[in-house]
Amino acid sequence: MNAVTPEFRPEVLETACEWTAKDMADPAAWTEHLSPAEVDELEAAVAHAAARSADFMAIGKADFPLPTLAPRLKAIEAELIDGRGFVLIRGLPRERWTNDQMCLAYWGIGMHLGKPWPQNAKGHLLGDVTDHGKAPGDPTSRGNEIGLVGLDFHCDGSDLVGLMCLQTGVSGGLSAVCNSVALHNRLVRERPDLAAELYKPQPFDYRGEQAPGRPGWYLMPVFTRLNDRLFIRLIRPYILASQRHADAPRLTEAAAEALTWMQETAEGGEYSVIMDFRPGDLQFINNFHVLHGRTPYVDDRAAGKIRHLKRLWLETEVLTERPPQFVNRMGTHWAKKLSISRMDAQA
Repeated sequence: MNAVTPEFRPEVLETACEWTAKDMADPAAWTEHLSPAEVDELEAAVAHAAARSADFMAIGKADFPLPTLAPRLKAIEAELIDGRGFVLIRGLPRERWTNDQMCLAYWGIGMHLGKPWPQNAKGHLLGDVTDHGKAPGDPTSRGNEIGLVGLDFHCDGSDLVGLMCLQTGVSGGLSAVCNSVALHNRLVRERPDLAAELYKPQPFDYRGEQAPGRPGWYLMPVFTRLNDRLFIRLIRPYILASQRHADAPRLTEAAAEALTWMQETAEGGEYSVIMDFRPGDLQFINNFHVLHGRTPYVDDRAAGKIRHLKRLWLETEVLTERPPQFVNRMGTHWAKKLSISRMDAQA
């Protein structure tokens, strides 16, 4: 784990997982197209699962049989953990499937990639990414709830994060991914002092979703090493927002400089890929190796053009060991009342 002492010098890690924008310039390198036969298999699995239960939480991998697609998903899972760390899966027939069919297909695919974790204090295992009308400056707003501003590169709080596009807005909403392994290793090579600073615990804002009676912030390193694996937890806006709490530790000048370096280098484009979601697209990302962000988007509610994604946080079976701060969230206050969001962005 992180044994950060005055003599601590971080090391370059997992170079096989590094990539640049040039490496990923061809979308064919990271896009998986579902075949007609695989779509038929998914449709049959949706019907099978729906007949078993109307409650998604009662549907596990065994209840969603994918005899030919499952091995392909296992290969995708391995690539997510030990390879480039992201994938776009294209081909779900949004034009003819209902919202429930889409969501159940997405849930079933997710169950083949991992176990679901709660994403917020509501206990959502299947959540929403759409404009909730919250102001960007609202100290309780989270990135999945606002649309008129872009999102900085960041990672979520699980092994994998999945997004499924139900509907696009009028404009904007491009998805961006960035290789955080390459960022870490470059920082280690060029500024090991700044990299070492991010191996120390940093304060993160809870966005008002802490347990009752608990502080509004928590401590967590940005970089953690376990054996030869790199684990990253970076949400720069939340780290900066922690400073609104008088009892939160103050950021050091070195930490602030390191966070700025990470953000500016990520935004520089050398290690990032931008993609446009179509209805029916699925994206899965390894949070420990790949940051994600988003451009601003515009909706038109009167015309029914509302950007709406569904989100999964998943615990993969490939990782058998994790640092303590990345273990299963089922013991936290977020898991006291688990639920599936049935939010209709049209309402």
